[in-house]
Amino acid sequence: MLLVLSVCINYIDRGNLSIAGSDVASEFNANPQQMGKLYSAFFASYALCLVFSGWLIDRFNVNWLYAAGYLIWSGATMVTGLVTGFEMLFVLRLILGMAESVAYPCYSKIIAGGFPESQRGVANSLIDAGSKAGPALGVIICGQLLAHYGWRTMFLLIGGVSMAWLIPWIYVAINQKVQAVTASSEPAPSMLEILSKRTAWGTFIGLFCYNYTWYFLITWLPSYLEKERHYTKEMMATFGSLPFWGVAISSLCAGTLSDALIRRGASPTKVRKGFLVTGLSMTTLVLPANLIKDQQISMVILILACLSMGLASSNIWALTQRLSGRAAAGKWTGLQNAFGNLAGIVAPWLTGWTVHTTGSFFFAFVVAAGIVILGAMAYLWIVGDVEEIRWSGKDLSPPALQA
Repeated sequence: MLLVLSVCINYIDRGNLSIAGSDVASEFNANPQQMGKLYSAFFASYALCLVFSGWLIDRFNVNWLYAAGYLIWSGATMVTGLVTGFEMLFVLRLILGMAESVAYPCYSKIIAGGFPESQRGVANSLIDAGSKAGPALGVIICGQLLAHYGWRTMFLLIGGVSMAWLIPWIYVAINQKVQAVTASSEPAPSMLEILSKRTAWGTFIGLFCYNYTWYFLITWLPSYLEKERHYTKEMMATFGSLPFWGVAISSLCAGTLSDALIRRGASPTKVRKGFLVTGLSMTTLVLPANLIKDQQISMVILILACLSMGLASSNIWALTQRLSGRAAAGKWTGLQNAFGNLAGIVAPWLTGWTVHTTGSFFFAFVVAAGIVILGAMAYLWIVGDVEEIRWSGKDLSPPALQA
């Protein structure tokens, strides 16, 4: 449960800038295109550091690496409340991305090493639900703090309170109640060997397409609801969280169901890919959610789109962990997350540019709907059978650093 809580905090910290976006833009006189670049800053450093983080996690104690990353990202969040200029804010978002890059390779390493295939759907869906509950809680908590105390106090409080999570985690790590997963004794592939697999590229492209729409919602949904749907800050703090709760609930249900089907003898290939393809295809409902003028109906359809996202997201990492096996879980996750999170660079910037150029969110929703269809095609046609890959055992990665 500590991991689930931490990923929830992780997503509150990476998404709180979008909630305060209007106020930050006003204070620093930033237009939508500049805000898009600011939202992208986190993902630029996050994606670049993921490969290195995955390599580190396959070699050193995952518990302490995660604690170090958590400390840095919480500190960066807190210091954001003290910034005196746009440039300093940009740098802190880069630091936040670097520190948070350890998270998903850590989760994947722990799950791949500690859970059998028939339980990984639930384990991953719990992590995924935490990542979706984070933005939902972030909209509620940060929205209320923003409305009553301002954006600077919001960052100071969120970052400071988040630090408390480290106390139980360090206690658990010292007492070894969380498995100290280090390098596996199984044959370890090099990153080049992973990159040579067609199936790996299918998972990379699939995650990129899923992430594009997800990060579009995380970074721009609050502004969209305020500017185009005319929600007040209080309304945004309440109703703006509903789509994210939808993803969280759907992910938990889909993860539980997918594991139950596999335990009853269903093919992991049909189950994992079936949930992914169906979920991504139905996420295209984001487009009619934008087109419908009625505020309430639009929100209902947006929630349905996010329920569909949960069908897919609960199986993304379960599929990857089965393909990679424990030996390659950290590296594969790092590479996949690095490629997938390039969407975090593209989606916020492209959306900002589109809104700034056209004065509307319409084309941003068109792109988001089109890209998830490409993701469904990647999982359906590029990813092969969902069976563990037999590695050559020749690890050509750089030698391990001396601790």
